[in-house]
Amino acid sequence: MNTLEAGTTNYTMPEELPLYTRSQLTLRNGQDKPEIWVAYKGVIYDVSGSRLWRRGQHYEHWAGQDLTDELPDAPHTDEVFERFKAIGKLA
Repeated sequence: MNTLEAGTTNYTMPEELPLYTRSQLTLRNGQDKPEIWVAYKGVIYDVSGSRLWRRGQHYEHWAGQDLTDELPDAPHTDEVFERFKAIGKLA
């Protein structure tokens, strides 16, 4: 298992997560494909089951993107990603 330092939180995930390109991530925006994915610090999370990401939008944030630079503006910490399954890594 690898441990990823993300702010003050440690995430443990399987080493063998598949790699996805930014283009593949972009398609998982809740509109082009049914999956709703976001990336944070190189890890892709499936947020499809979250009512807060319905239709691929969460407040002013859009799914299918890397949200690493946007998290400092959020009212929550990176611990929010513990609620979601890590399904891949950005290539």
